[in-house]
Amino acid sequence: MLQGHQDHVIFAARDRSFCTNTRPGLAIALLLASTTIVHAQSNPVQDEVVLSELSVTGTGPAVERADGPVVGYRATRSATATRTDTPLRDTPQSVQVVPRDVLVDQQDIRLSDALQNVSSVQPGGTIQGRSDTFIIRGFRTQTYAIDGVLLNQAGNFSAVTRDLADVERIEVLKGPASVLYGRGDPGGLINIVSRQPTLVPSGDINLQAGSFGFRRIQGSVSSAIEGVDGLAGRVSFAGQSDPTFRNFGGRDNSRTFVAPAFTWTPNPETRVSFLGEFTRLDTQYDEGLAALNGRVPLDNIARYYGEPFSRYNGTANFGLLKVEHDLNENITLREVLNAQWGGFNFLATRATGFASRNTLLARRETAGYSTYASVDSQSEVIAKFDLLSVRHTVLAGIEYSNGYRRAYTTQSTNYPSVNFLNPVPGSAIVGLQFQSDLKQKNELNGLYVQDQIDLGLGLQLLVGVRYDTGTQYYFSRIPTSRTIPPDQQLSGTSPRVGLIYRPVEPLTFYASYATSFKPQTDNVYGAVNPHPETGVLYEVGSRLDLTPDLTLSAAAFQITRNNVSAPDPINTGFSVITGQQRSEGVEADLAGQILPGWKVIGAVSFLDARITKDTTYAVGNRLVGAPAFSGSAWSTYQFQEGFLRGWNVGAGITYVGRRTGDLNNSYTVGGYARLDAAVFYDFNEHARFSINARNLTDRRYIEQPFNQFNNLPGAPLSVLATITARL
Repeated sequence: MLQGHQDHVIFAARDRSFCTNTRPGLAIALLLASTTIVHAQSNPVQDEVVLSELSVTGTGPAVERADGPVVGYRATRSATATRTDTPLRDTPQSVQVVPRDVLVDQQDIRLSDALQNVSSVQPGGTIQGRSDTFIIRGFRTQTYAIDGVLLNQAGNFSAVTRDLADVERIEVLKGPASVLYGRGDPGGLINIVSRQPTLVPSGDINLQAGSFGFRRIQGSVSSAIEGVDGLAGRVSFAGQSDPTFRNFGGRDNSRTFVAPAFTWTPNPETRVSFLGEFTRLDTQYDEGLAALNGRVPLDNIARYYGEPFSRYNGTANFGLLKVEHDLNENITLREVLNAQWGGFNFLATRATGFASRNTLLARRETAGYSTYASVDSQSEVIAKFDLLSVRHTVLAGIEYSNGYRRAYTTQSTNYPSVNFLNPVPGSAIVGLQFQSDLKQKNELNGLYVQDQIDLGLGLQLLVGVRYDTGTQYYFSRIPTSRTIPPDQQLSGTSPRVGLIYRPVEPLTFYASYATSFKPQTDNVYGAVNPHPETGVLYEVGSRLDLTPDLTLSAAAFQITRNNVSAPDPINTGFSVITGQQRSEGVEADLAGQILPGWKVIGAVSFLDARITKDTTYAVGNRLVGAPAFSGSAWSTYQFQEGFLRGWNVGAGITYVGRRTGDLNNSYTVGGYARLDAAVFYDFNEHARFSINARNLTDRRYIEQPFNQFNNLPGAPLSVLATITARL
């Protein structure tokens, strides 16, 4: 038995969580464990007691890493805002984390479901069922990052909807993040942190079935790989079929996903990791419901204005290689290489207007073909040192992006109208004509530096700056244009300053200033190299640990966005560069454990997001999909003892206020409150059965407004049953 315990300690010491963690408490724990093993040879009784304590220490909150699991609903560390493993309380900007435990308890299938646990974040539209977009602090964002690497920025949306099978945690950095990420939207950045391989064998598999014919299988397995010391692998996978409640005429939506991952720790100073993600999506092209006379009729939320042949197919591939090496305990070198490629195609009918006294919906048949590819390299050094009795953590890096490119061709022609209130499909496919051709390529170089300074007396200062330079080739060809433009020179400087003050241990105040820089990616009508978009953030906030396991955070902010791309009100399917938009608001988030077994995550937001300068749209109009008030709360309780031990119950509410559907504010969609609940039973640590129900009151509402002819209704009462098995 003693030899087995020795192997356990040595094996754990090789794990990345031990190799990368330099906290004194953990080092002391390892030292004590080693001493105890030697002493135990003459005292076997004491051996069992002490090693049991080591097991608790090794799995508790004290060993949380920014890229690792979260115990419960409350994260304490993140690298999204700083690219260093930093306590959230030492981050002078709002960062909210949705841990995997929340995803599992809520059985979140969509990224938009998970993000409704975060303040000031709303689903922003599925782009006709093709992808995910979000409204963060009033501004739409159509991309996100994976393990700190942005998706292709030459594309204006991901080619597929995101799968959550390999997600460890979802983090939202509110406000601009250009100092570290270069290109980005001013509202914020969504960073998806993937599940890391483990040397200890582990695995889980879910079988799910739900309302409207929903079926899904999801799993993940991880283990050490024999033959190479320190090498571990994980494979996550998922496949689902979802006919949905929408009336597609018997067709359904399907998605397949596979994500291999490897980590290799050849020695305590060197860490190598690889992540691959491969997704294929085959869905109905679905614009949702149309608005008329200032509102969206909800008498029939299954109403579909397309045709059975309206389909969308997308693929997205992602590869990430990261190498880290500690020169010593204070200097770390990091190299990140990333490649992305994929594309999509669709053939669909699209609504364009009303006819015959608003009884008919005019349509066009449209086809689109797009490909994209990108390669990115980040070279960084992290140095920790004391200068003039002040502690510094400096991050310096160079990013080279070569090949952010996209090609997008569309064809279109007039198509027979359909009855607005009683659409009947059946029209045949007709011939198509050229509509537009967009070619884009960005080549950018970024140089950035950041310093986290501990001034003492509870004060910390974060300063950073980034300079981007490069070229952009942007050519949007329409039937009347033939001139090929020259490359455009791009450059931008993005500063950032943050101050933290901790008057007492559980309370932190902070103030922040940050900026954003983003080349245009939308298909601007007839544009030749449009100027980039910029943004500025001012924010103050606080974090308070109500208990050691429960944290309340709050923030007040103002974000100004300039040179904004918006839908062209004259040329359907294109964009136009407009003036200035501004978002102001306050928000609060709560996460953690109230009592043993009683966990909670909640959010509330008050927001005023409007057009402040423009010549295309009226100044003062509200921004699309941004409610003045929204909030959510989700809580679960695990019975601790008695005959109910093993049972868990959960309940939640999501409230979203009234929203405008376009920048003209020509129509609005009503607010709604959605009630959800769950009950699950843990047979043991290896098996769980759960039932989750959404929209218990069967409320009819618009979940995601996008434009006059594209408003996605929320699902009616839905039930999902899940069987989970774990190693």
